[in-house]
Amino acid sequence: MSVLSAAFVTVFIATVIAQAMPLLLASVGETIGEQAGVLNLGIEGVMLIGAFSGFVVTLATGNFWLGMLAGAVGGVIANLAMLVLNVWLGLNQIVIGLAITLIGEGLTSVLYLQNYSKSSTSLGTAPELHIPFLADIPVVGPAIFQQSGIFWVSLLLAIAVGFFLAKTNWGLSIRSAGQKPSSLDAAGGSVVKIRSQAVILGGAFVGFGGAYLAELTTATFTPFITNGLGFIAIVITMLSRGRIVFVVITSFVYGLAVAIGPALQVLGFAVPADVIKMLPFIVVILTLIIFARSSVVPPALGAPYTRGAR
Repeated sequence: MSVLSAAFVTVFIATVIAQAMPLLLASVGETIGEQAGVLNLGIEGVMLIGAFSGFVVTLATGNFWLGMLAGAVGGVIANLAMLVLNVWLGLNQIVIGLAITLIGEGLTSVLYLQNYSKSSTSLGTAPELHIPFLADIPVVGPAIFQQSGIFWVSLLLAIAVGFFLAKTNWGLSIRSAGQKPSSLDAAGGSVVKIRSQAVILGGAFVGFGGAYLAELTTATFTPFITNGLGFIAIVITMLSRGRIVFVVITSFVYGLAVAIGPALQVLGFAVPADVIKMLPFIVVILTLIIFARSSVVPPALGAPYTRGAR
């Protein structure tokens, strides 16, 4: 039987989805923040806190949905530092973001090693949502239409964010806070309020992405499980120029890059393990080189806003 069997292709597609979704969710969260003018370099740490929170709750309760909710809450709590220190007090976003990353890495590693390193920590498989008729399509049916309900909710949330950012007054206010906050202020809006909403909602999405990584992608938690995923999300967000559809596309390109290495080994190609680990980052760097000049970031990105200041 050929190695390119239906089962092989099905597993490959499912792997692409599993690898892409955490990045997609984190990038959506970062997009909300960046469109409002808040650059959060701490999403690596926020993802780790969300991943650990989701892992702990799912392991304790056996309920993957509660774990995802815990991940979102953990992401919001982790982002409170950015909310208070930057949005409210106007301190440097870059310094705060790096601090959040270091705290997230250190805190989750210590808690995991103290409580879970000596026991089995596999979460098992999340319950699948079997979509009638579509799930019976050969190859793609089992890979796409037998995913967990969490996958579909995550995708719908990303689509909803894209709609609200592009088509609603709230989205206009978010973009104004990042493009020209003084204009939002002059129109009677509150830059602090809008940026606070963006930081809280962004934290929820990033934490949700971390929980997805721990619960559905790996079914466990290990220290530094994100492996730079948060920083890749920042790059994808900047290249996507606030358009969620581009976030989705680039996230799945990353998922493809992660999944193709092991697939080549299964097909008999002698690909060194180091090359497989490097491939996703190489793809991101090439994408950055090709599209960096066409990327546009909000003019007020990274700049704290003080009412009345010039």
